[in-house]
Amino acid sequence: MNNHHYPSILLENAVNQFAKLPGIGRKTALRLVLHLLKQEKSEVGGFAQALVSLKNEIRYCAVCKNISDTEVCSICNDTARIRDIVCVVETIKDVMHIENTGQYRGLYHVLGGVISPMDGVGPADIEIESLIQRVQIGEIKEIILALNPTMEGDTTCFYLYKKLLHYPITISTIARGISIGDELQYADEVTLGRSIVHRVPFASSLQL
Repeated sequence: MNNHHYPSILLENAVNQFAKLPGIGRKTALRLVLHLLKQEKSEVGGFAQALVSLKNEIRYCAVCKNISDTEVCSICNDTARIRDIVCVVETIKDVMHIENTGQYRGLYHVLGGVISPMDGVGPADIEIESLIQRVQIGEIKEIILALNPTMEGDTTCFYLYKKLLHYPITISTIARGISIGDELQYADEVTLGRSIVHRVPFASSLQL
């Protein structure tokens, strides 16, 4: 129930939009809107245009599904990267976090989610088929599964392991002996970097 009284419907509409963002309550939304109201028109116009351009013009890499300004992203296009190792992650944010460690020089594959039957997300709803197609080409020697250690993440890792088991590749996972928290983004960069460098065979991580 909205008990706030606004002097302007325009102000209220703007607050409502900001309040839809994750982690933004109505107090913070109002503060942000009032801040924008004090800015020059050109500043606010630039802010709004950046968001519109982001949504309208952003692309997803044809190879790894990371966000990109071009058809193939800068990481996939970088000839200095190790091209036969692919790190599989859940989100674009995970790519950014791993890149910040400076410890990984291979390529990526962004699934765009994890298998979660409770949420109606099956294998066909995320970028699994495109990963298998990349493996089938035959250039990949190692897949590193770097998904968050949640039930859904583990389910997805096991599904991928079964799908990729019969290809002539090494299937690894980031070292779990190092506590990395519930999400990759919460691991400090040194720890996350170490967990990739000291990765282990996925099969040895299975508790059979």
